[in-house]
Amino acid sequence: MSESKIRRLLEDFKTGKVEIERVIAEIRDLPYKDLSEAKIDTHRSIRRGFPEAILAKGKTLEQIEEIVKGYPPHEDVVITKASEEVYRSVNAIEDIAEYRKEAKIIVIRRGNPIEKVGKVLVISAGTSDIPIAEEATVTAELMGSNVGRLYDVGVAGIHRLFDRLEELREARVLVVVAGMEGALPSVVGGLVSAPVIGVPTSIGYGSSFSGLTALLSMLNSCVPGVLVMNIDNGYGAGYAASVINRMVV
Repeated sequence: MSESKIRRLLEDFKTGKVEIERVIAEIRDLPYKDLSEAKIDTHRSIRRGFPEAILAKGKTLEQIEEIVKGYPPHEDVVITKASEEVYRSVNAIEDIAEYRKEAKIIVIRRGNPIEKVGKVLVISAGTSDIPIAEEATVTAELMGSNVGRLYDVGVAGIHRLFDRLEELREARVLVVVAGMEGALPSVVGGLVSAPVIGVPTSIGYGSSFSGLTALLSMLNSCVPGVLVMNIDNGYGAGYAASVINRMVV
């Protein structure tokens, strides 16, 4: 969309020739920002309600810095799977950057925080699964959800989970993170009426196959309505949980 077309659209809105819904529909498809090696989807927050995140894994420090500099000046920046080295690099050009170490997420807050609503509960089977659970938790919080944590309540000591049944049933959405055999989402799914999002982790050894066993176990859940993310995709789970949570009236 050209600048002249944007001007005409806004002038038509100002004079009452077009409705606000038409303006919103037009700007949903505004172009991306081309940085050659990266192309920033600068209007994803308009279409989807949350800006595009930067996946640090696989990118050089120089590429990450260039992408951060290319973001719109009033838009929040979220960088996932980020190491402390990446944080130091980003913090050198954006001193307001925050590092959520356990979640491996960098946050640069440029806009106003989203008002938090509802309740997402993030559950981890083991302590080793917490980093992925935290990735989901931080993401859901950034997207405007109230989030609770319930960690280390896996099937090897299932009584730890049963002691918190009331908390489980109060949540609008539950994210259940588990490695090893990945059984916990099925257990939780059989206890609650809210949507359950399973996240397999690469935690385990031998025949866990770096999370493949947990992934297949969750995909084969006998509990109807259990949704499954990819291995170690806490960001995707937190995103999905927050979208569902904010849609529930």
